[in-house]
Amino acid sequence: MAAPDPYLSGHGDDRYRVRHYDLRLDYKVTTNRLDEVAVLDVEMVADAKQLELDLHGLQVSKVLVDGTKARHRTRNRKLLVELGAAEAGDRFRVTVNCAGKPRPVPGVHGAAGWEELTDGVLVGSQPQGAPGWFPCNDDAADKATYRIQLDVAQSYHVVANGTLVDQENRGGSTRWVYEMDAPMAPYLATVQIGHYVTTDLSGAPVPVQIVHPPHVAVGAGTAFEHQAEMVRHFVDLFGPYPFRQYRAVVANDVLEIPLEAQGLSSFGRNFARPTWENERLVAHELSHQWFGNSVTASQLADIWLHEGFACYSEWLWADHRAATDPRVLDVQAQVERHHRDLAQEKQGLVLTEPGMPNMFDDWVYKRGALTLHAVRACLGDDAFFRMLQSWTATHAGGIVTTKMFVDHCIEFASDDGFELAATLDAWLNQPRLPGLPVLRR
Repeated sequence: MAAPDPYLSGHGDDRYRVRHYDLRLDYKVTTNRLDEVAVLDVEMVADAKQLELDLHGLQVSKVLVDGTKARHRTRNRKLLVELGAAEAGDRFRVTVNCAGKPRPVPGVHGAAGWEELTDGVLVGSQPQGAPGWFPCNDDAADKATYRIQLDVAQSYHVVANGTLVDQENRGGSTRWVYEMDAPMAPYLATVQIGHYVTTDLSGAPVPVQIVHPPHVAVGAGTAFEHQAEMVRHFVDLFGPYPFRQYRAVVANDVLEIPLEAQGLSSFGRNFARPTWENERLVAHELSHQWFGNSVTASQLADIWLHEGFACYSEWLWADHRAATDPRVLDVQAQVERHHRDLAQEKQGLVLTEPGMPNMFDDWVYKRGALTLHAVRACLGDDAFFRMLQSWTATHAGGIVTTKMFVDHCIEFASDDGFELAATLDAWLNQPRLPGLPVLRR
């Protein structure tokens, strides 16, 4: 069976869909021991004799299908569950008991997934890490709702995707239960464990919270000073925030990069320092809630639909901040700087097919952002931002492709769309860097 996404060979199975995950986790931080019961509500899309779930590193002790024991085996990071003769349209519940020491899953861009911190856990699974901590259909196009229950020692604070619906002390442990009721790709599922306190922010249209170690400042004079204002500004630009709340989790470790998950982002304590570099990353990760998490590319070849949009969001935030802080470059200055940098690099990559080794290259981020600025130059500000808001509304919770975006943009052109189509073709499908896009004022 071919993988649904050729960039993730061996991951995912398009013969079925998971409608809901109920993950019941018991974790010992000191020994990195995870005991888990995962309950998956499955619907078959095609006939099949076995269910192929992605699972890496954990040992399976029992599998039930609708409450009946099922034969199973593991092979090549797959949990193979015998179904007999399942037909398209069949629905059933699969329960998997598994345990072990979760580890990040190796990949072309390094390991991803369950990461032990100095005293806690951070999970960032893009692109291949989800099977390292729960059995799943590891395909971004297979979105589901989630319930994540985690038992851990009482001294720890737990964050997961969605709304905290229950928190109960049970002997020496606490049970935390979160529910994500919006469709979510497996790689965006997360748990964060640490010795944290919470700071609630005001002034945003949805609840916004910073979760952080007590000794790490996250207010005025830090990179998170404008977090609530950021949410408000992006809502004005992109449309309603797509989830019930937003959290930024600051780990008590120094981390190389921040990471997005659905409804939250995670940062190392080093990213709280008040530098523009850190502030732009706070904006970048927030914007992924619209572009990447709610509206998700069907395949990684179209990763520019996530990262190009997030990079352009940085520049839009810079434009907003430049009005009050002369040290920050406005959007056109950002465009000129990064276009100049790209022009000095070797040409040859096509934005819509960068190749797995290059998909997180800075070139994809910056050329993707410049592509959006070129669209804005063609459409004008009013039509451009109406287009973005329509894009996030039309495809909220869904899966998209570059072709869908091109067709969507052309709907907002004032003429027949010929100029815009040619512009998009040059930026998306040709290796040569087009000329500098300039807004018409």
